[in-house]
Amino acid sequence: MQSAAFILAHHGGIARGTLLGQYGLSRRMLHAELNAGRIVRVRQGVFALPTTAPDIITAAEHGGALTCRRALRLHGVWVLDDDPQIHVWLGGRGRSHHTDCECTGHYHAGTAGLGLAPIEDVLVHAYRCASDEVFFAALESALVQRKVRRAGLARIRARIPSHGRWLVDLARDDADSGLESLLRLRVHLLGITLECQVEIPTVGRVDFVIAGRLILEADGRENHESDTKRHSDRVRDAAASALGYETLRFDYAQIVHDWPSVEAAIIAAVVRLHERD
Repeated sequence: MQSAAFILAHHGGIARGTLLGQYGLSRRMLHAELNAGRIVRVRQGVFALPTTAPDIITAAEHGGALTCRRALRLHGVWVLDDDPQIHVWLGGRGRSHHTDCECTGHYHAGTAGLGLAPIEDVLVHAYRCASDEVFFAALESALVQRKVRRAGLARIRARIPSHGRWLVDLARDDADSGLESLLRLRVHLLGITLECQVEIPTVGRVDFVIAGRLILEADGRENHESDTKRHSDRVRDAAASALGYETLRFDYAQIVHDWPSVEAAIIAAVVRLHERD
């Protein structure tokens, strides 16, 4: 017979005692593993591994599954910003076991269960709870990692309001980073058409090209912190310039915290392109 710890490890690190009982584990067996420190009691009838993520434990104490931005991070999906509160999916008929806590309860339809909410549910909840930008960047991150497939994308689209479905239609599965997704969404909202992931001879693949002559690059933290990467970028920019391209390169801080200056630079460059025509 498998141990409770083994079974919990195969159920996301947390489960109800009723599930463990289905595997033949008696109360005496559970107490033995509790006393040995191999499992912990979250609340009456709910058990977890000592290594289970604290946010998942808190959500289970609350009575449901972890969702929204903190859940996206645990799914390995890129998230624009952190949330100081834990969001708990309680299902359509769930009830909270917490009182006077700082958790945010979600009563969306469905069976919430315990642990980490499934990625499709988390994305739908994030659309309803966070911003369009958080949802879009997370969706593209999930797509590029193949955590959401075509059928899942269709299900997500059907579950969000009709006025938000354009975000799903705009999403691609080849974004190199969430920062790139954020840049593309914001430029799209400016009414500017972008070519994405363009291969340029002697330069390589660039993030975006506008009007066939303006390159936009979104540089993550690794570009900023690596001398080798910065040198490689300068070599690429020089090669692009030799071919007649102008390159605008923006880092994380600019895109996330100083968007007006980024927007002004892009619009000015597009105006210059049109003036040359």
